[in-house]
Amino acid sequence: MTLADFTSPGLIIPHLRGHDAASVIQELSQALQHEKRIQDLLPFYHAALNREFMVGTDIEAGLAFPHARLPAVKEVSFALGRSDQALGWGTKVSGSVRIVFLVAVPATDSTQYLLLSSGLARLAKDFRLVETLLAAQDTFQIGEVLRRVELRGHPKPLEPTAAFKGND
Repeated sequence: MTLADFTSPGLIIPHLRGHDAASVIQELSQALQHEKRIQDLLPFYHAALNREFMVGTDIEAGLAFPHARLPAVKEVSFALGRSDQALGWGTKVSGSVRIVFLVAVPATDSTQYLLLSSGLARLAKDFRLVETLLAAQDTFQIGEVLRRVELRGHPKPLEPTAAFKGND
């Protein structure tokens, strides 16, 4: 399993139109809705934006990881947007954010979210990989970079134990 398993080509925007957190989160939320990863745009957008303003998710590597956890979200997924210019992000008007991962999380799914988060953290620590992501020419090349980040310890389907099989 890799980071690419949590997204799709329709969720990757290589050239964001937005220039700040609000417009980028809106653009990525629209992609999530268009790809049917979220049902209702406004509740998701407001939840992600409010959370981002309360607890900024931007890091030194030029990445930001806003997210929202809602009951209407059925599976963990993310939209990725890349900006040609540094974005004004949160309180940092002249920030260094160029890549944004907007993550949609079901209200009850912590396991998959933690798995994805660990992969995103591993990506953020690898400056060569971040540079490759910035240099990627298109959606396909961005997807190829995401496929290079393997997720460790992904959950396997559980086999029922003898105690839960029933004694017919």
